[in-house]
Amino acid sequence: MLVKIGPIGRRGFIAGATGLAALAAGSACAAQFPKLPPMPRAWIDAEQIPLWPNGTPGGGYTARAVPADWPDIMVRNIETPMLRVFRPEKPNGRALLSIPGGAYTFVSILNEGVDVARAMTARGYTVFVLTYRLPDEGWAKREDVPLQDAQRAIRVIRANAGRYGFDPAKVAAIGFSAGGHLGATLATSFSEPVYAPRDAADALDARPAAMALIYPVISVTAPVTHAESAMRLLGNAPPAELIAKRSPAQHVSAQTPPVFLVHALDDKAVPAENSMIMLRALQAANRPVELHLFEAGNHGFGVGRPDTPAGQWPALFAAWLDRHLS
Repeated sequence: MLVKIGPIGRRGFIAGATGLAALAAGSACAAQFPKLPPMPRAWIDAEQIPLWPNGTPGGGYTARAVPADWPDIMVRNIETPMLRVFRPEKPNGRALLSIPGGAYTFVSILNEGVDVARAMTARGYTVFVLTYRLPDEGWAKREDVPLQDAQRAIRVIRANAGRYGFDPAKVAAIGFSAGGHLGATLATSFSEPVYAPRDAADALDARPAAMALIYPVISVTAPVTHAESAMRLLGNAPPAELIAKRSPAQHVSAQTPPVFLVHALDDKAVPAENSMIMLRALQAANRPVELHLFEAGNHGFGVGRPDTPAGQWPALFAAWLDRHLS
């Protein structure tokens, strides 16, 4: 069943792995789906920081064919990963990295980028939204590519703390759906050497001070995983060691930052069991964790409408951050 899309972006655009796989492969065109909003002006006008000014690591990138009417708020063919900067009117001395989802097939920059920036800059955060490279666009060592960008993003944000007026020790991150998988991987594998250092920024810590995972993909194995996300990241028949390497719940340690989890129990695309898996791993490691399960919300609700239960999580998250970043 396809849920009608409202102003929050991709909610309902994904009916599950089957519909997304067909669309991503180009066998269905965007015109078959409800009309999505255009690229928001706030995104177009935002300041941009290239992650890799001296050249993106790795090689093999190949642009993929995209239907002519593919929605531009679902960014694909990312050769040059970027941070978009959103500044608050009244800074609180903290920063937040937002990692949108999109099944590792696109980056959903409206509901999990611009909308998140709007909600969190209103609370004083300097927000950086990441457009990270997609592993199935020809890159070598595909399983490392998104993590390379996420680690580098935290380091670049910290390197620019003085410029934007926040404490480099108070940089949190938030990830959605497949971006939640990337966020969980960052939280558990922030010190994994996935690229050779480039400059002084790479001497900085890539560990977020706190991590939020919103309807995240945690498992990369059936039946709990989101099949499209797992396939795009790891390929069609990944070996057991690669599956283990990119199963973040298996890498929770005493160094994993505090984690805030949100999921809707009626999520058909990414079952709430994904968040439960991460919860149990964090509890076993005696790490700080908070989980909010909502009765309804489905998948991809972003910040949610304020008149719905799932729309309450940004305020809960802000209060949680106050406790962990004070």
